[in-house]
Amino acid sequence: MTKGKKEEEEEETKAPSEREIFGVCGPIHLNIVDWRVPDQRRSIAASLVQGVYVLERDRQNKRTNYEALAPIWWDFFHFQCIQILVDKVDSSTFGAIFQYKPYNPNQYYNIPPQCLPPKYVIAFRGTLIKPGSRKRDIMLDMQLALNGLTRNTRYQTSLQTVQDLIARVGPQNVWLAGHSLGAAIALQIGKTVARTGLYIESYLFNPPYSSAPIEKLTDPILKNGFRVAGSILTAGLSVALKGTSSQHNDPFTILRPWIPYLFVNENDPISCEYIGYFEHREKMEAWGVGGIERIAAKDTLVSLVSGVCGRDGEALHLIPSAFVVKNLHPLKDEVKLAHGIHQWWECHPYWQPKLFQFR
Repeated sequence: MTKGKKEEEEEETKAPSEREIFGVCGPIHLNIVDWRVPDQRRSIAASLVQGVYVLERDRQNKRTNYEALAPIWWDFFHFQCIQILVDKVDSSTFGAIFQYKPYNPNQYYNIPPQCLPPKYVIAFRGTLIKPGSRKRDIMLDMQLALNGLTRNTRYQTSLQTVQDLIARVGPQNVWLAGHSLGAAIALQIGKTVARTGLYIESYLFNPPYSSAPIEKLTDPILKNGFRVAGSILTAGLSVALKGTSSQHNDPFTILRPWIPYLFVNENDPISCEYIGYFEHREKMEAWGVGGIERIAAKDTLVSLVSGVCGRDGEALHLIPSAFVVKNLHPLKDEVKLAHGIHQWWECHPYWQPKLFQFR
């Protein structure tokens, strides 16, 4: 007898994936953590995001108590899940707050703040294409593409949660972490909070870039031509429409002190354009083309065009500074793995970090 579509979906939902099982694919090599090592901080942040993915899979599969697969993803690193964030529309789990509970609190005595573990991490998962969550997640992806993320209740719940936590414990004690759609939520929250003068350490894995992926063009001359033309066009149109923004009042330059970590793979069409965005801007500034005025103008133009189109007043990807980490490890199933969360705790030497700081 042939199985119906509903039965196949139920089996798909119940079957645990190897990627959900920490002992199979998790970073078990981090049994001793040195929080001074950036690679280990990255790996743990990614593991907590994966924990949110598995929390939702546990909910869909009705796995509770000893059957639950999610807790080991944070227990292994001495975190506790103190709050689960639930979507108001479909009741799916999309985020969580984790509190660090070390076995020996005195072990961090007299250690510089930048080398300390976070007291709290708020992590957001990305799109989960499963029967219990895909309809809502895909709708959010569409809103993100139209720069309408901030009007959504999931984002609003996330922002309020972050604001409440930092009001209680301070921004220096909180990390933001997210993957894909979750990285977009965390990025927008980080920008919103930074504009109030509060800067949260943020780990953004494969954040979607809300523009065409010019980085995927293979011809370097054509690729550079598109970028230069785009920069000149947006600056010129912006000045014609509104005039150049003041450096002190411009919402783009206000974000200068906030430097999130962006983790991208050049084979990922969803996030790879961040590589070109920062590298091209660095070239333009080195050539003396526009500097602050050019970038402020670009932000102004996007705001104007977005307003005309009925979209939010700012493109998500417009950030002045970032610490960009590229994963250059060769992949077999390039596109799928290049956008996955699991690559970010792998142990290999193919990481290429670079700080892009707006002056």
